[in-house]
Amino acid sequence: MAMLQKLYLISKHMSKSPVLNMTRNYAFNRTRAIYSVQNKFQTRSTCTTQPFFKEHEVKVVFVRANGERIEANGKIGDTLLDIVINNEIDLDGFGACQGTVTCSTCHLIIPKDVYDSLPEKPSTDEIDMLDLVHDLTDTSRLGCQITMTKELDGLEVFVPSSINDARSVE
Repeated sequence: MAMLQKLYLISKHMSKSPVLNMTRNYAFNRTRAIYSVQNKFQTRSTCTTQPFFKEHEVKVVFVRANGERIEANGKIGDTLLDIVINNEIDLDGFGACQGTVTCSTCHLIIPKDVYDSLPEKPSTDEIDMLDLVHDLTDTSRLGCQITMTKELDGLEVFVPSSINDARSVE
């Protein structure tokens, strides 16, 4: 209920406009709420970017080839690529295709027990991209294809020492 009250207050502030004929929209999904006001001159919107509940947060540890550990937080439903981008983690070239499975820059190595328990197995597109990566292992996956769940909270993944952008392979 507190989220709805917050959105109501935001909507009151945003709708103070001398222009009539305004359209107000509310959109809710499991993790955020969006309120927007639109008139013929402009659209203003606000979005709650924090999850409604703390239990929707998950932690991931990225381990570089040199042993450096990078802890990051994300939300259930985020991909590992989303978490890297949202936390502004500097992994050279990571996610160059923005999750469209047309490169292999978000290649990660997953621990065997976690790999076996992942609900989604690699698609044929992902397998084709993985065939082009450096340092391929039996537990290699593309970070853009691994969606975080409550069970994956605390996941530790290994970042290979080099990347190969499959888009540049002839």
